[in-house]
Amino acid sequence: MTFVAHEGHGGVIASAPQAVAVALLLGGYLVLAGRVRHEPRGWSRWRTASFATGCALLMVAVLPPIGTFADTDLRGHMLQHLLIGMLVPTALVLGAPLTLLLRSLPPRHRRHVAKVLRSRVLHVVVNPWLVLVLNIGGMAAVYFTPVYRLVAGGQVSHHLVHLHFLLAGYLFAWVIAGPDPAPRRPSVKTRLVVLGVAITSHATLAQFMYAGLFVDARVPVTGLRGAAEIMYYGGDIAELLLAMALLTTWRPVSRRSRQPAPTAATS
Repeated sequence: MTFVAHEGHGGVIASAPQAVAVALLLGGYLVLAGRVRHEPRGWSRWRTASFATGCALLMVAVLPPIGTFADTDLRGHMLQHLLIGMLVPTALVLGAPLTLLLRSLPPRHRRHVAKVLRSRVLHVVVNPWLVLVLNIGGMAAVYFTPVYRLVAGGQVSHHLVHLHFLLAGYLFAWVIAGPDPAPRRPSVKTRLVVLGVAITSHATLAQFMYAGLFVDARVPVTGLRGAAEIMYYGGDIAELLLAMALLTTWRPVSRRSRQPAPTAATS
């Protein structure tokens, strides 16, 4: 892969649609949170702060100076993907947007959302191993195949790559540590194993990049190794935060809750 500087993609004008979309997303969340906060159960300020932090980090990733740095340097490109694909999704997921939406919808629409959550298609999509492949495979495809060269020439395709990183990262964070309801969420042990494989895979990709093995990028050695270090150390930090989120959001199931509810006696 030849690292191509797609001039203007990281500029304010080119990033304006993404920035507007993020602003609308945050605005919608804040409106719903404001409404739910007046209910008896209220709404956690920490959830709101986490979601707002995710939106702020997403803005930082697509706007200058990181946006323009990513267009001209592999290190900036890696930093951008670290934010969009790992740190932003974790912050957004911890904001529990699905729970907020369910609490804001009328019962009829709430049942529609619940039906989607129980659908077979979603059960397949949120399989932790499949989500892991989407997450790690996407990063490997960008840096170890000609994918970047194919998308670097077009602004739309470049944004689609960002969207893939964001959605794959969000699904991964949702399955591993999301407080929102998820279909057939695996046990904590399984999720820790998947997270461990993700950590090992990220570290392996970073080591290959640092050594220049299988990397399809023609960049200076300093830039290549700098990007590898960002992937290695930044990925460790992001996955450590996700592991902490898993441990803090996990609630053990008591034996009593596992027993079937008693049926009412008939006269």
